[in-house]
Amino acid sequence: MIRSAAKNHGYVAVATGPEDMAEIVAALQSDGATTLSLRKQLAARAYARTASYDAAISGWFAEQLEDDFPSRKSIAGSLVQTMRYGENPHQKAAFYRFENPRIGVATARQLQGKELSYNNINDTDAAYELIAEFDPADGPACAIIKHANPCGVATGKNLKEAYERALACDPTSAFGGIVAFNRKLDLATAEEALKVFTEVVIAPDADDDAIAAFVAKKNVRLLVTGGLPDPLSPGWTFKSVSGGFLVQSRDDARLTLADLKIVTKRAPTDAEVRDMLFAFTIAKHVKSNAIVYARDGQTLGVGAGQMNRKDSARIAALRAADFNLDLSGCACASEAFFPFADGLIQAAEAGATAIIQPGGSIRDEEVIAAADERGLAMAFTGVRVFRH
Repeated sequence: MIRSAAKNHGYVAVATGPEDMAEIVAALQSDGATTLSLRKQLAARAYARTASYDAAISGWFAEQLEDDFPSRKSIAGSLVQTMRYGENPHQKAAFYRFENPRIGVATARQLQGKELSYNNINDTDAAYELIAEFDPADGPACAIIKHANPCGVATGKNLKEAYERALACDPTSAFGGIVAFNRKLDLATAEEALKVFTEVVIAPDADDDAIAAFVAKKNVRLLVTGGLPDPLSPGWTFKSVSGGFLVQSRDDARLTLADLKIVTKRAPTDAEVRDMLFAFTIAKHVKSNAIVYARDGQTLGVGAGQMNRKDSARIAALRAADFNLDLSGCACASEAFFPFADGLIQAAEAGATAIIQPGGSIRDEEVIAAADERGLAMAFTGVRVFRH
């Protein structure tokens, strides 16, 4: 704490960091005292710093007391950057980082490209949260995101193949999208990804040749994070509403074969089980209502954000047809139950032979009967993964 000259009538200038000290020293050297305006700025910074400290303490006590929802909830963050605008040009925006953030967009290092926008950060977060579902030890994977929805996700023998298979799902929507990888980016993959206009590429790391390939594309942002976020790590998500905010635990739902309840006369084959689990993992990251068609570790059609499930199933099939992707023998995932049989029938007509959904509708028996009539295998998960 620095007490200025008597000219300040006893008011003090509080420094909360080296940058504050530099401003105080400059003011003293220039005018022999700090201005009222500067002292107000410094006071605001000091109160913000102590508020952040108090928020951390109250959060720690809440954890110790296992009080998930205390009577008062404080959120603190540090400014990363102000932005030219928000979701739209007439909106103001800034990006803040929590004090102890999990690995992801908030901890990423930007190696090249122009400044990230509000929409870039939002979409890149969606892409990296999705790709974190795929353990690098299980093989390379790629996710392509547009407007926070996946337009293609795939695994492959190598990263380049994973990208190519993800792109094949919807190359039209991939234009201007976000590309996320679960492994270190190599030159061959970087060169392939740069053939399509992309806003952001994010990966745990990138080799020198891959980084060099981006130099010719100065507007494309390349981010590396040093790792993948743990999809099972505890944490909270926040959503603002008029006059307040909603808080909920992160969606850490993960399924295995043991979680599935087969409800149809025909049991799924091993390949269909793999396809169902893959498709349901993707559906978890698609805006509701969500339908995902997939086969052999590749999305074939994605229907997102419709007001009814039948339309999502139809749109996903139309997308597959647009890009000559055969849906015969694929799995269909619905992130919430089918309230009527029409959505399931739509998926069956598109070519799906295996369905995965949470179940729990009052018309489950009707839906199961429709599946049996068509020789489908269907599994209930008992877990809904809405995303709005």
